[in-house]
Amino acid sequence: MKSLSEQLAELSIRAKNTEAAFAAAQKEARDKIEARKAEALSAAKAAVEKMSQQIKSVGESASRDRQALQAKITTDVNTLKAFAAQAKHDIKTNLAEDRAKILEEDAGFAIDYAVASIEQAQLAVLDAIEARLGAEQAKRS
Repeated sequence: MKSLSEQLAELSIRAKNTEAAFAAAQKEARDKIEARKAEALSAAKAAVEKMSQQIKSVGESASRDRQALQAKITTDVNTLKAFAAQAKHDIKTNLAEDRAKILEEDAGFAIDYAVASIEQAQLAVLDAIEARLGAEQAKRS
């Protein structure tokens, strides 16, 4: 069985590791969001470029009509993108907020439980020290 000092040291190390994992998870989440944003931007650019190429292939004879059509399509695509992005953002925001609240409550409970456990461990350590002192005194008597 490990000594109380070793157990307390292990508890301290585990708490520090948990804190480091939390910080890493926050950074990882940001990295994933940035990657997804970059993918979405790339896909949007590719779709606009594809449409632009299709419009150019119509030919020079319909230059005026093509420009008007291209402007309308660009406006429509931008409006649709803005609407879709806002709707997607609103849904993600609501879901993320709900999930964050639940996980924060869970984390808060776990932290409170850990604090209570540490307080109980401190009491147990003091009880053990007191018992050891009593045993030592009993040996001397």
